[in-house]
Amino acid sequence: MSIATRLHEVLNSLPQGVRLVAISKFHPNEAIEEAYREGQRIFGESRAQELKAKHETLPDDIEWHFIGTLQTNKIKYIIPYVAMIHGIDSYKLLVEVNKHAQKAGRVVDCLLQMHIAQEDTKFGFSFDECRNILKDENWQALENVRIRGLMGMASNTDNEEQIKKEFCSLYEFFVELKNTHFASQPTFNELSMGMSDDYPLAIATGSTLIRVGSRIFGQRAGSEVLHPGLA
Repeated sequence: MSIATRLHEVLNSLPQGVRLVAISKFHPNEAIEEAYREGQRIFGESRAQELKAKHETLPDDIEWHFIGTLQTNKIKYIIPYVAMIHGIDSYKLLVEVNKHAQKAGRVVDCLLQMHIAQEDTKFGFSFDECRNILKDENWQALENVRIRGLMGMASNTDNEEQIKKEFCSLYEFFVELKNTHFASQPTFNELSMGMSDDYPLAIATGSTLIRVGSRIFGQRAGSEVLHPGLA
């Protein structure tokens, strides 16, 4: 089955208001170009160097999302063009993104990564950690980042009830923040959850952005070992 066919299978399953981030990490330009020809414009990468190289060689109207663990010394490479950073998992990282975005004269959209899975291999804020950071209000002085919402990954399990419970908890926390710290900010409206194996459950529990890679592009050798669970 072609990339185009698999892409349309995913797109045709999405309700209005849900967008697809096609996770293109580890895949060559040719694969991205095939999806691009079918109208896909949002792509996700997890390594700064790979993202930089693809940005320089692929169409300018691609909306690049960074979905991996972002090292502070790599931020400067992607800030000039990245559309959204999904994995802000510390206040320090948010400050660093703001610093480089200020230098680049940009405001960069970010999602706070929440730890909702029953796995230590996944990263992110606990709900209480996030509440405490937002309560402090220092983040409001960061004028070159815009917190657009939350991101989370469910446990890697076949137990659909557990996955649904984890997604529901993230959705409820998203609504809590939307009604409190972000009540006056209509741009706080994105909830990134759901990947190739569980995105229908994520959509059913309120996701606005799904991150799908292998279901569209197929598996790449080594990708699941290096960056498990991101697509």
